[in-house]
Amino acid sequence: MEATGKSAGMKVVIVGGVAGGASCAARLRRLNETAEIIMVERGPYVSYANCGLPYHVGGVIQKEASLMVADANTFRSHFAVDARTGCEAIKISPDKKTVELRDVATGQVTTESYDKLVLSPGAPSVRPPLPGIDLPGIFQVRTVPDARAIREWIERGSLFLSGMDKYSGFQTVRPKTRAVVIGGGFIGLETAENLVHRGFDVTLIEMLDQVLAPLDQEMARIVEGYVERHGIRLALNDGVAGFQQAANGSLEVLTKSGKMHPADIVILALGVRPDTALAKTAGLEIGERGGIRVDEQMRSSNPDIFAVGDAVEVRDFVTKEWSLIALAGPANRQGRIAADVIAGRDSRFRGTQGTSIIGLFSASAAWVGASEKTLKRIGDSDYEKIYLYPNSHAGYYPGARPIAMKILFRKSDGRFLGAQAVGEDGVDKRISALAMALQMGATIYDLEEAELCYAPQFGSAKDPVNFAGMVAADILRGDMPLSHWDATDDAFLLDVREPAELAVESVPGAHNIPMGQLRARLAELPKDREILIVCRSGQRAYYATRVLLQNGFKARTVAGGMLSRVILSMTGESACSDL
Repeated sequence: MEATGKSAGMKVVIVGGVAGGASCAARLRRLNETAEIIMVERGPYVSYANCGLPYHVGGVIQKEASLMVADANTFRSHFAVDARTGCEAIKISPDKKTVELRDVATGQVTTESYDKLVLSPGAPSVRPPLPGIDLPGIFQVRTVPDARAIREWIERGSLFLSGMDKYSGFQTVRPKTRAVVIGGGFIGLETAENLVHRGFDVTLIEMLDQVLAPLDQEMARIVEGYVERHGIRLALNDGVAGFQQAANGSLEVLTKSGKMHPADIVILALGVRPDTALAKTAGLEIGERGGIRVDEQMRSSNPDIFAVGDAVEVRDFVTKEWSLIALAGPANRQGRIAADVIAGRDSRFRGTQGTSIIGLFSASAAWVGASEKTLKRIGDSDYEKIYLYPNSHAGYYPGARPIAMKILFRKSDGRFLGAQAVGEDGVDKRISALAMALQMGATIYDLEEAELCYAPQFGSAKDPVNFAGMVAADILRGDMPLSHWDATDDAFLLDVREPAELAVESVPGAHNIPMGQLRARLAELPKDREILIVCRSGQRAYYATRVLLQNGFKARTVAGGMLSRVILSMTGESACSDL
């Protein structure tokens, strides 16, 4: 479909590049060869891979140029886009349909008219006005100049050793060089890992009682175990009160709990806040979460002004709540959709699922859709949860690693609501498959029947996605009545593990009958009480539940077995040591 007569020859001004704005500019030119397109970016780079910045700090991405997706000259030559760097928008006049632009270097102000305006202002890093926050050695990781400044600080500080890190091939710092990272989200954890690889002694401070806020806490505990195992000290549930300089010139990070953490470098990773200043002056609607409200075609409250990227509020795909999601994938798609609509097409954004992944040392954590804490927050009780620990591929093929998975689904109709997974192999493709299933409105019965790739080095005949669907379907069909650890205090507990397993860890008060002996020892069990059955991961407990149900007993499987008991009741390295 070519550009309509109405959109042909129009003038479009795009404020902000990087992901959403740059995607919009390139897409719009492909759809409309005659439109005048101006894209302004206040920074020095039109489009760069900000997700790669922690890895540039760590030396995995050694060349700064590798982070550049496309420069202003590429946009001019390939797409005939008037791309201007070092140029910021300072005022929108919707009644006149003009935008004032200021040259950052000279201060010169010019005015451009527009037929359609696209805002992609992004979300700058949060930098609270704490005492000492402007001291030398305190950095954030949001832009290419930020990453460059960190690398220069390390080099200028003569912190290097002569050795090289095996992970990055990059020069490492001298022993006991201390880094404090503030914030346990993506950027904080990724930067902390990369500083470890460069030889730093790293402490990570997080105000919440867990890292990675989108995860449910028991799943976050597994991640915390991985990072602690690799040498990062976690200081959770503690906020930063300020910074001061020690007598020897190093830094001291003071926390609200009264602790002091010495540091040679400090990284601020406190999250981001949508840049809505320009939108507010234009009278655009700002949502309760602080973002620019847009409809499913990325229009703001003014029909001639579109907004995309980290600064916009969109609907959550599962809960239908307004949501702020600072992710590159949705930002790029939003930019394309805005371009489509401007060019006369009827494209629509389906909402965000929050599909995310982070790699940390040998492990990764990923999630999609609603978490349990989100469902509880909105008062949704029509859900069930299961915990699974399938292997990443066939167990007989070398290298298989367990994946800890949590699946949420509707009790009433089996609709799949969300998933979280942590492991050392195969996490990405399982959550990617589940993300597509979620977008298509799949039920757990669909997951049960999904036909996925199989060869022993890649998966299992019953893929973890299938396995999740089968377990959930067994629950809804009544084949496996389910219980959870928080409901076991006064129950009759049956442990069907082997004696050798009990020697490692036992459940106080549980009656032990190994699964292989169960049928011969049914007389030991009460028929006047409900029996809750546990094993290591839940599989043998399910087998035992089927035996008991068909012999006249009331029985339930305890979700996730002993592995879930570990992550639900413990923190740190202990939470991942058994996986």
